[in-house]
Amino acid sequence: MDHEAVLDWVRRYEAAWRKNDLDAAVELFSEDVAYLRSPYAEPAMGRAGVREIWPDDQPVRSVRARIVAVEGLNAVVRLDVEYGATATTQEYRDLWLLRFARDERRVSRFEEWAYWPEKPYSATD
Repeated sequence: MDHEAVLDWVRRYEAAWRKNDLDAAVELFSEDVAYLRSPYAEPAMGRAGVREIWPDDQPVRSVRARIVAVEGLNAVVRLDVEYGATATTQEYRDLWLLRFARDERRVSRFEEWAYWPEKPYSATD
């Protein structure tokens, strides 16, 4: 894997996300993918699991992705995402931990660390 291959995968993910194209989204993952929506979540397993949890979100307004690191089949991506079809938006900052399958076109493990403004981030909040 290299930065450009990871960025290509992120672009395909974003396109599926924006179109809410579940079939295109599922094709991004290996048959045996483990998909975690947070680091403590039980993973959705396999493409059927991805189908079950794929978000039916409000429209994605903008996505800015930056590849933080690539080593072997592993990558870390930072995303700034804005949702919302109206003047009111919701902003998220995500880190994605990706492990690519040997074919280097599909992800076999997806782990998301999502944060958003004005939400608690410590155990005492």
